[in-house]
Amino acid sequence: MSGNPALDLAGTVLSRRDAPVDALATPTDLERWVAECDELPDRVTADLTTFESAIALREAVYHLALDRVLGRRFDHDSLAIVNDLAAGPVPAVVLTESGLRRSGDLRQALSSVARHGIDVLADPDACLKECGRTGCTRIYVDRSRGARRTWCGMAECGNRVKAAAYRARHRAL
Repeated sequence: MSGNPALDLAGTVLSRRDAPVDALATPTDLERWVAECDELPDRVTADLTTFESAIALREAVYHLALDRVLGRRFDHDSLAIVNDLAAGPVPAVVLTESGLRRSGDLRQALSSVARHGIDVLADPDACLKECGRTGCTRIYVDRSRGARRTWCGMAECGNRVKAAAYRARHRAL
């Protein structure tokens, strides 16, 4: 959705400024999120310590990405969290008949997510934007031609905005 696993993790809190909704309320939610991410191991277990590390990573990545979007200097505490987790071991990668398979534990998955975050935040050519839908605070990589993408995703925010505009036009008639 966001174009990067670290930004996808940061996007697990919706509507941060208005009425935050946390999609990772429990360790089980985190396990499910990791399993759904193509670039991470599909079977991890989350204890309370690694769950708290994941939440800290999520918040650090969000703050750093927002700093980048707004042209601010990076927050030093957030940098320390991301850099610390990125220094850990990464999942093993194996080529199989059915394609690429990643294996590892949650610590390794978080290290991989932190490294993805560093890659996108350090890339001067990565066009990071915050979603244009009122209330959505998801940050994404705009890879569209001419960097004209407005919403984090068409399926969620883009359709909502277009449907609201359609309804407003038809009410005005």
